[in-house]
Amino acid sequence: MGRRARFCSSSSGSDSEAAAAAAAEAKAEDAVAAEGEAEGKPSSAIVSTNPRPEDFLSVIALPLPHRPLFPGFYMPIYVKDQKLLQALIENRKRSAPYAGAFLVKDEEGTDPSIVASPDSSDNKTIDSLKGKELLKRLHEVGTLAQITSIQGDQVVLLGHRRLRITEMVEEDPLTVKVDHLKENTYNKDDDVIKATSFEVISTLREVLKTSSLWKDHVQTYIQHVGDFNYPRLADFGAAISGANKLLCQEVLEELDVDKRLKLTLELVKKDMEISKLQQAIAKAIEEKISGDQRRYLLNEQLKAIKKELGLETDDKTALSEKFRERIEAKKDKCPPHVLQVIEEELTKLQLLEASSSEFNVTRNYLDWLTVLPWGNYSNENFGVHHAQQILDEDHYGLSDVKERILEFIAVGKLRGTSQGKIICLSGPPGVGKTSIGRSIARALNRQFYRFSVGGLADVAEIKGHRRTYVGAMPGKMVQCLKSVGTANPLVLIDEIDKLGRGHSGDPASALLELLDPEQNINFLDHYLDVPIDLSKVLFVCTANVIDTIPNPLLDRMEIISIAGYITDEKMHIARDYLEKNTREACGIKPEQVEVTDAALLALIENYCREAGVRNLQKQIEKIYRKIALQLVRQGVSNEPALEAVIVTASVEPTDDGSATIVKDEKLNDPAVKDPEEAKEPSLKETLVTEPVLSTDTLSTPEGNKDTDGVKEEAADKAVKKVLINSSNLDDFVGKPVFHAERIYEQTPVGVVMGLAWTSMGGSTLYIETTKVEEGEGKGALVMTGQLGDVMKESAQIAHTVSRAILRDREPDNQFFANSKLHLHVPAGATPKDGPSAGCTMITSMLSLAMGKPARKDLAMTGEVTLTGRILPIGGVKEKAIAARRSSIKTIIFPAANKRDFDELAANVKEGLEVHFVDTYSEIYKIAFQNETETS
Repeated sequence: MGRRARFCSSSSGSDSEAAAAAAAEAKAEDAVAAEGEAEGKPSSAIVSTNPRPEDFLSVIALPLPHRPLFPGFYMPIYVKDQKLLQALIENRKRSAPYAGAFLVKDEEGTDPSIVASPDSSDNKTIDSLKGKELLKRLHEVGTLAQITSIQGDQVVLLGHRRLRITEMVEEDPLTVKVDHLKENTYNKDDDVIKATSFEVISTLREVLKTSSLWKDHVQTYIQHVGDFNYPRLADFGAAISGANKLLCQEVLEELDVDKRLKLTLELVKKDMEISKLQQAIAKAIEEKISGDQRRYLLNEQLKAIKKELGLETDDKTALSEKFRERIEAKKDKCPPHVLQVIEEELTKLQLLEASSSEFNVTRNYLDWLTVLPWGNYSNENFGVHHAQQILDEDHYGLSDVKERILEFIAVGKLRGTSQGKIICLSGPPGVGKTSIGRSIARALNRQFYRFSVGGLADVAEIKGHRRTYVGAMPGKMVQCLKSVGTANPLVLIDEIDKLGRGHSGDPASALLELLDPEQNINFLDHYLDVPIDLSKVLFVCTANVIDTIPNPLLDRMEIISIAGYITDEKMHIARDYLEKNTREACGIKPEQVEVTDAALLALIENYCREAGVRNLQKQIEKIYRKIALQLVRQGVSNEPALEAVIVTASVEPTDDGSATIVKDEKLNDPAVKDPEEAKEPSLKETLVTEPVLSTDTLSTPEGNKDTDGVKEEAADKAVKKVLINSSNLDDFVGKPVFHAERIYEQTPVGVVMGLAWTSMGGSTLYIETTKVEEGEGKGALVMTGQLGDVMKESAQIAHTVSRAILRDREPDNQFFANSKLHLHVPAGATPKDGPSAGCTMITSMLSLAMGKPARKDLAMTGEVTLTGRILPIGGVKEKAIAARRSSIKTIIFPAANKRDFDELAANVKEGLEVHFVDTYSEIYKIAFQNETETS
């Protein structure tokens, strides 16, 4: 018998002891075999004291749930069955430490690629199977395994050789008879086997380079198996591969060495691809993770190098130096208490960690403190003539506002310095309240800052937030000073009459400190928490009405009322400002369009009667947009890089010698090929838009004398200058919105014209009174026209005063006692209220009672008491403008308003006959007896 390769049966001994034991055993077997042959007796007659693995023909079957066991490899398994575990222990004690390890088959309908958890029902089912049921679930081919150690329920197996189950011997524990399998014979010099084995070895080497775990497998395998041969190489590759258990079982069952090598080669190739994928994933993850770390390390190293070289300091030191540099330039002008706070905060900053939240709060606080313009004032221009020129350039009219600004400049010039003021501009929308603020700042050479308080409901917007809040910021005034960089800007507070009030406090009360000249010298912002001097700031507030402004706030402001613009002023504004700016904005040249004065006048009177000019600007923009569209449709383009549409006309000769005119439109100027043609003058037409549509020189064959007719026909195609006049105005802006307020040339009996003030300016209205029915004791008064409560009371007072006056003038006239009157104020859809229509209502009722119409071209306004006294009213300028617009010649005002009227501009008072009265008896004389008292 030849020598057999021996396997170590104990993993606890050293390698030398195992080798010695194996050699001794081999020598003993050889001696026994030689002795048997010499005596001619069978060697089986001599029983060896140490049983060999091939001597075990029946073994206990151990189920392997996950992977098969290959010869030469260790595998720990857990045995839950105590009876099976006890049997294994007994066998090991009887010097029979061998068992059969067989892979468990998957249940039908399950996916072998899905790994079940250790506590899954599949594992529990395998542990509960016994006898034949377990035998059916086991693969026939398995491995003879040596039990190397048992610790608790863990049994460590070492694979020796292949087995095949033949039959069951015992059910519990499952014991089976087995056949020991050997590889089929093969030719070790076969080229295919060699090539396959070399490829397996080459692939294994590639995989071993990337996996240290596989290197441990190789070392352990060589210790117990010895050198590799082809079958062992195939087993080794399959055992250490990551293939699923069925593929590994297929390699275990294969006895043909060539086929086994090929199967193993497929498995290790797959493992190599997986290894490459693993490397790619690891590299990507490593680059992603280490990129930021590398950048961080490099930045830290760079900082350290710069710090050693003295090129850069750490963040806190750099911040401190930046803040100190900022404040150093203003140190002489900065208040001492502010410098003290800055020094304390800088010391605090050095003691804080850069990662703490308090560090960021302190840094932001220092940023605000050091960036403010402490004591930095802009050089003001005290030139009165210069300011007058700038104000007149930007705005027409507004003489009250301009005069007040010039007074402010004059006082500053005499004192050598200027103080802050609080001015409030009140007036209807569109009169230029907001835009005049920018002009004032330009005239004074001050920085301009605007913020709107319309709808503002949070006190923190004015006074700032506390620094303890997340995202805290200073108030608007501190933001203003940082933005403009000077301590004496012009601050425009827009829409101050629309302040809100919410749960965060009352902003109107917060503005009291800001707009009080006695308090804002030490204005305290909640965020900065240090006093700020705002005494040099010029505050300009705007409001539509001053009634909604709280009285304490109103008391701190100087009110300048802007009543609005009369028609003449609107004409100047439209012509000199609005039209010019709109034309430039639309890209239209002055030569391409003409808007007549009649068109502007019609636009103002029929479309834009409001006090301001904002709607007038919108209408002018609408006109110029339509003009631009019309010009573009006709082929005009004012872009310098593009050519206008060229209308070309040429004359081509026909067969009979006559000339034919051919017209063509081209987008680019045609190249002039004929030099003689270039010398011909271009066609020109009157009223042609700019750039004038050029036409190619018209040439005819020699002897053609119809050139003039050709020129006339080509000129008809040229674009004419767009002319806007009163006749075609409605084509651009639509139908008129307003119609003539004056309904009657001569007011009939019972109808008198009054003057009213609205938020859009002044307007005229008629008071109409008529008799409904007459009868003994039926005197009564009915009122319509959507009148307010005050106006209804005025009508009742007028009715009473009218009866008293008629009784004095005509004692026998019982008109009021026996007549039911109906008083109406058109238009009925417009709400009306106010006391100033009292004298007009009395005049209307007396006109009806006496049957006399009032004086022609007469309008009046004034509140009347029960004793007939005339009280003063408001809106004198607006009402005077409304009277001029309706061509009224005579106006009656209360005597108390004489000064208001005298202050009006001369162009407003021009052509008006104004009477100032104290009692209604004076009005009676003017209205019915034509006795005039001109002011």
